[in-house]
Amino acid sequence: MKRIVLFLATNVAILLVLSIAMRVLGLEPYLTETGLNLTSLLVMAAVMGFGGSFISLAISKWMAKKTMGVRVIETPSNSSEFWLVDTVRKYAADAGIGMPEVGIYDAPDVNAFATGMTRNNSLVAVSSGLLQQMKRNEAEAVLGHEIAHIANGDMVTLTLIQGVVNTFVIFLSRVIGHTVDRVVFKNERGHGPAFWVTTIVAQLVLGILASIIVMWFSRQREFRADRGGASLAGGQNMIAALERLDSLHPQPLPDKMAAFGIAGGGAHGLKRLFMTHPPLEERIAALRARQ
Repeated sequence: MKRIVLFLATNVAILLVLSIAMRVLGLEPYLTETGLNLTSLLVMAAVMGFGGSFISLAISKWMAKKTMGVRVIETPSNSSEFWLVDTVRKYAADAGIGMPEVGIYDAPDVNAFATGMTRNNSLVAVSSGLLQQMKRNEAEAVLGHEIAHIANGDMVTLTLIQGVVNTFVIFLSRVIGHTVDRVVFKNERGHGPAFWVTTIVAQLVLGILASIIVMWFSRQREFRADRGGASLAGGQNMIAALERLDSLHPQPLPDKMAAFGIAGGGAHGLKRLFMTHPPLEERIAALRARQ
């Protein structure tokens, strides 16, 4: 639950900062003498909503390297690194994408992730724990899963989805704030305190609903990446990798990388709505059903 609150608070803070910046720079021309100019408001909301999402995508590789301490393999120095780079190169060629950067980060948990701006400018990173605790065929399936994320364009797709929902959160929260300010508090000129308080509250509530939508799409794309990993590394190997992950109970990645890792934390009840990944048992069952 702390991760969910932190995720929502971060998104709201980003949107509020962008809103203030737009206002200071005079780029928020949606308030008129007679009320809201909905067209101007929608344009402003789209600029803010998509702008924040694409900025996050543009710096995703840099952020991943800094926050996770990823060491990019420039020149392999041992047999594990040679195998890792060669496997990623083979799967990238099979998937028809450019060769990603390949890195390792120091963590005992078994996990991996992919990120990057485009299919031909990406990063695949694995934990040291994955190299130590997984068999080669299982690790190859994990790499296949991450390459499938890149080949499917999942980073860009989720960025676009996030941009759309951000746009409507910004747009609707301001419409609600304006309505409350005018109808309930009878403020006829400008925006009073009621507008800002109502807008922030509406943005929080709508942000929660928007996150549920984004997480649902994220879970669907995990199933697709599993199928892609099975195609690249073999169905039985993909199932074996997921079964090994299920037995090891890996910890989830930080929020910005969680959607493109191989594993995510389990949840039940309402928490399930905010999961980036379906439960491992569901993913295994979905692969078995395709055998």
